[in-house]
Amino acid sequence: MAESKKFPLPVWSADLPSSLVVFLVALPLCLGIALGSQAPLFSGIIAGIVGGLVIGALSGSQLSVAGPAAGLTAIVATAIGKLPAFEAFLLAVMIGGVLQVILGYLKAGVFGDYIPASVIKGMLAAIGLILVLKQLPHLVGYDADFEGDVSFVQPSHENTFSSLLRSLRSILPSAVIIGLSSLALQITWEKVLAPRGKLFKLIPAPLVVVLSGVALSELSKRYFAEWTLRADHMVAIPVASSVSGFFSFFQFPDFTHIGNVDVWITGVTLAVVASLESLLSIEASDKLDPHKRITPTHRELKAQGVGNIVSGLLGGLPLTSVIVRSSANVNAGAKTKWSAIFHGLLLLGCVALIPQILNLIPKASLAAILIYTGFKLAAPSIFLAHYKKGRDQFLPFVITVLAILFTDLLIGIVVGCISGLFFVLHSNFHSAIIATKDGNNNLIRLRKDVSYLNKPILKRHLLAIPNGGYVLIDAASADFIDLDVVEVIEDFIKEASLRNIRVELKRNIHKNQGFSADAPVVLIPDHRLSSIPPVAHT
Repeated sequence: MAESKKFPLPVWSADLPSSLVVFLVALPLCLGIALGSQAPLFSGIIAGIVGGLVIGALSGSQLSVAGPAAGLTAIVATAIGKLPAFEAFLLAVMIGGVLQVILGYLKAGVFGDYIPASVIKGMLAAIGLILVLKQLPHLVGYDADFEGDVSFVQPSHENTFSSLLRSLRSILPSAVIIGLSSLALQITWEKVLAPRGKLFKLIPAPLVVVLSGVALSELSKRYFAEWTLRADHMVAIPVASSVSGFFSFFQFPDFTHIGNVDVWITGVTLAVVASLESLLSIEASDKLDPHKRITPTHRELKAQGVGNIVSGLLGGLPLTSVIVRSSANVNAGAKTKWSAIFHGLLLLGCVALIPQILNLIPKASLAAILIYTGFKLAAPSIFLAHYKKGRDQFLPFVITVLAILFTDLLIGIVVGCISGLFFVLHSNFHSAIIATKDGNNNLIRLRKDVSYLNKPILKRHLLAIPNGGYVLIDAASADFIDLDVVEVIEDFIKEASLRNIRVELKRNIHKNQGFSADAPVVLIPDHRLSSIPPVAHT
């Protein structure tokens, strides 16, 4: 890639433990998303491996992690049901990847730069809340919904809250014991033990959580058979009986479907939606990065495209950058992209060599890890911090959170962007015109670009000037003034004498601001302009 830079060296003390955490988070999500997409389970594992090894190596992001995305499950399930064979769907995934590479070269990554920060942070908080709400049922042994689902309406036609309520009537005591002890151990390890000893810092808390969950599960099998968790409450990785059996899990696209219109429609849909979700996740990952590194978005689209080409070629699901994995990576202390690459290697090695051991892991233990990750993303302090920033930041943040929570990720982001755009325009309208007064003395200052949309605000300020008062309209700092605004000012100047209002206009004669040549021009000393104290403007 033309934009490639020097490949970073791994920070072993940070990246290797972090990769283990991401591996433990990614494993159930890869399987769950494949299940929710009605695709072969191993296709989710393949996507996770490619996301780590291929996209991890090609991406310009140091902390984001790619994999199969829950936001694509509905599209994938519909496409698999509609297309004549799964191999035709794999061809669509490859087509989507090619289109993403083209989008990267067309510089389409710039779209991500226009998402308001409040919307990105709202997305992070919403994902955190969803993780907590969606994983609580798994924590108590109710596994009706697949791991990784982020949609409000679930495939079972339940929703996030009805599933949570139903789980309270379907509690498994062994799952509760494993889940709550896992959550308590995670908190104790990170908050109490890790700050007190170097050894505790070196061993990732999620690894300890998983090992303890496996130990409790095995103990219940031996001593409390009636409490033993069933197979559907455990991780379920396909197990091959031989090397050739393992390679049989990989499937390849059927290029004879290249002329099928539905294949192309699916490919284009995947390219657009996966690109949008990746750009959003990349923006969010950069917000979480403690070093504030910026990911080149055009390069990211190319990396995602190559990843989808390889995933489709090997039998995997479509890929995006995934904020759940990325946030787990950041929280685990990763420093470079090697964490994502190592997690891909761990996925490949473990599913090939020790799938039987991985299948001993209770879903309740993994749910505890995800709940803890979600709480970090949606901590009450985050909501309080945005509340203190004021209405124009807090409302788009909350609207984004609620929209994602009650719909899905992409619809929620669209709603958040619309609300964010509204408040950005609202803020810019008022910042373009500032009105201050001191008794009957009034100052109206025009700044930056004053569009026709500012006309109602200006008219309201002019109408508020009392009879017999004085107003200075300072337009000298404005770079552009719409002619509708100029007309409002000139009409006010002409009519001011009827209300005994004295008007002075300060304008920049060196800029073409649209005022007529006979408009009054005054030069007011700066101290006179600043002597009028500001008042709140709405």
